[in-house]
Amino acid sequence: MNTITVKEMETAFLNKDATYDGIFFTGVRTTGIFCKPSCSARKPLPENLSYFSNAREALFAGYRPCLRCQPLEAGGAHPDWVRELLTKVDGSPEQRIKDSDLQSMGIEPETARRYFLKRFGMTFQAYCRARRLGSAFQLIREGATLDEVPFDSGYESHSGFREAFGKLFGKAPGQSRSDELISVDWVDSPLGPLVLAASEKGVCLLEFTDRRMLEKQFDTLRKRFQCAVAPGKNPYTEQLKNELSEYFKGERKKFDVPLYAPGTPFEEKVWQALKTIPYGETWSYFNLARTIGDPAAVRAVGTANGKNRIAIVIPCHRVVNKDGKLGGYGGGLWRKQYLLDLERKSAGSHDLLF
Repeated sequence: MNTITVKEMETAFLNKDATYDGIFFTGVRTTGIFCKPSCSARKPLPENLSYFSNAREALFAGYRPCLRCQPLEAGGAHPDWVRELLTKVDGSPEQRIKDSDLQSMGIEPETARRYFLKRFGMTFQAYCRARRLGSAFQLIREGATLDEVPFDSGYESHSGFREAFGKLFGKAPGQSRSDELISVDWVDSPLGPLVLAASEKGVCLLEFTDRRMLEKQFDTLRKRFQCAVAPGKNPYTEQLKNELSEYFKGERKKFDVPLYAPGTPFEEKVWQALKTIPYGETWSYFNLARTIGDPAAVRAVGTANGKNRIAIVIPCHRVVNKDGKLGGYGGGLWRKQYLLDLERKSAGSHDLLF
């Protein structure tokens, strides 16, 4: 999906273009489902759409498969036994399907594991967890309390939810409430859901939701700050959500929310320099290195740029290759292009490479 623009995906989805099936998936925020581009359902407003490069990302972002277009079959129809499994999980996501249950259905557990791993990028058991945790995250984003989430998201008990929660966040919900806490929240955007986190000192994380990335980022936060990481609201995350809304509308060019982004002295120097890149402009990695007084450190600057934990606000997307090409971006080049186009349009900029 790196070469597809948001506009192209939007056009393909609104035109029900089947040639894009399997290339990307569309999440509909108002219904909580995700679809193939060719879905025949009534099309929502573009501002209510999120885009994902694969079904795995959509599932862990809290979306469930559309019953009409069956996006999990984007790569071709599934065998009957897989259809039966998917129907069983979707019908009762709270039900634990064990290996013995699979065998009683005439399905070898290893066969299911291999098929789901090859087709969906995760094992069958991981798919089941994705449905449960995705549902939980969706409820948390909508303001549900931790007491409500376990049963409403398909968990049979608080203990089961705490176990799954603990594997992801490193600490059970509600544990060590007297400790310093990093509060994690979610917010929708034109580029898909974003996860944001803040301590009492300021925002320390803003990233596009992706299961693998979330696990790594939460682990980094726990190690860096030596404290609990748990869903919740924080004055800084609430401020950031408001500022992000203004940013995506083209009404905000500078973020005011306090940040707390400790790193190595070199990383912090690079991140501070990133914040000086004017809205609507781009710098090359070389010029970023020159700005921090070390023009020979282009590679090191690129590494520090990639370790930025606060996307958009610390605008690592404004750094491109010396020839003007986009280069890399952890959220995907299509997102980087969208952000640059948004800023250029709002700033009325043309020749922007420094």
